[in-house]
Amino acid sequence: MGTFIAFTLNGRPVTLPAGTSPTTSVLDWLRASGLTGTKEGCAEGDCGACTVVLEEAGGARTPINGCLAMLGQMQGRAIRTVEGLRGPDGAPHPIQRAMAESDGTQCGFCTPGIVMTAWAHAREGGEVHEALAGNLCRCTGYRPILEVFETLADDGAPAPALPDPAPARFEAPGQVFHLPATLPELLALRAAHPEAWLLAGGTDLGLRVSDHREKPPAIICLLNVPELHRLEATSGAIEAGAAVPYARLLALFRREAGFGPYAALLARLGSRQIRGLGTLGGNLGTASPIGDALPPLLALGATVTLASQAGTRTLPVADFLLGYRKNALAPGEVILSVTLPRPVPDALFACEKISKRHDQDIATVGAALLVRIEGGMVAEARLAFGGVGPTVARAARAEAALIGRAFDEGAVNDAAEALMQDIAPLSDWRGTAAYRRLVAQGLLRRLHLRATQPDMPADIMEVV
Repeated sequence: MGTFIAFTLNGRPVTLPAGTSPTTSVLDWLRASGLTGTKEGCAEGDCGACTVVLEEAGGARTPINGCLAMLGQMQGRAIRTVEGLRGPDGAPHPIQRAMAESDGTQCGFCTPGIVMTAWAHAREGGEVHEALAGNLCRCTGYRPILEVFETLADDGAPAPALPDPAPARFEAPGQVFHLPATLPELLALRAAHPEAWLLAGGTDLGLRVSDHREKPPAIICLLNVPELHRLEATSGAIEAGAAVPYARLLALFRREAGFGPYAALLARLGSRQIRGLGTLGGNLGTASPIGDALPPLLALGATVTLASQAGTRTLPVADFLLGYRKNALAPGEVILSVTLPRPVPDALFACEKISKRHDQDIATVGAALLVRIEGGMVAEARLAFGGVGPTVARAARAEAALIGRAFDEGAVNDAAEALMQDIAPLSDWRGTAAYRRLVAQGLLRRLHLRATQPDMPADIMEVV
């Protein structure tokens, strides 16, 4: 079993000294090591100044937030920083040169993160605005940066060799970091250390380290357990391991019929940097009432499979979420996988997120609405809302007001009124309780408009 954190940095192998804290952020370690091109802006995964790129086996490039990723998570992986883009003669990379020559940089503070996002985007492709959603530009403005992105070409650089990601246990004063490689090993560790943090992507737990400077005594990292990375599409469902990153899930949803609304929602969950690390299992385990990915699970009737040394058990996601940041995990259990049934082909299905910003923002109200109509009448209604109570939950009274009726304006208005008995929002800086009530009703009415007036724009997003 390995006891030294080992990874590849800018194409060269690195082995850290014994006793290095495995929860040190990649950002802090890079800067302390003299690689100060990677900047600290917010230390919360919002601004992108700390963007580095994971070089995956097979050549894929995944941008991540260095402020949230921990050194222990880098075991057996390859990282590229802005310094690693220079040629053998020290000349700037073509992307760096293009940013300078196109006036894409002024103060330069955010530029290294934008360059790393661009380097990943040149290979991975996709929509430019989506790629840049995780990078804040404080002074230049995005027009020249967008022009640079439109000219990007993959440099063809091969993926570097990766060190052995063997089972590992890293120790530092007052800390131990376990990196099991099999499910039985994970379950044994969980049984022995019920107080340990379960760490997958770390986009939530990482904040406790980077922002709040917590130093957890024990962590069990889930990144190397194969069963937690299964992602399989069958004729009836999609099964996703708890540690599958959102980026993989989003790519699959975009290919699979019926999951388009969920894909559109996931594309707004954080940024590419967040989706490169964050996981569906983590969103479930956190049990936040504003978890972006959770309302669709309830609307689809998803189930979650839990595993322990005693075996496995499967629960509806609705029964797994018990209250504010409370879930049904028993001592010794971990989330193994989530099964998402395919929407019925002719069902109305919409996933909504209302927030102050379109990208990179926390939801004020989230919703996933599924209505199935047979013979002109509503046969099934599954209306799930987030941000309007202590946990994500279905609106039973509103559903009952729709079932057995034509999906017309009268039924929707009655359901909207019944919805007021289903939800109990609070007021905070994102919105008042009254506003959240109006938004929830409006989202239900918007589903009706989507069905009855399909040519009417249901969303307005102007991109200049």
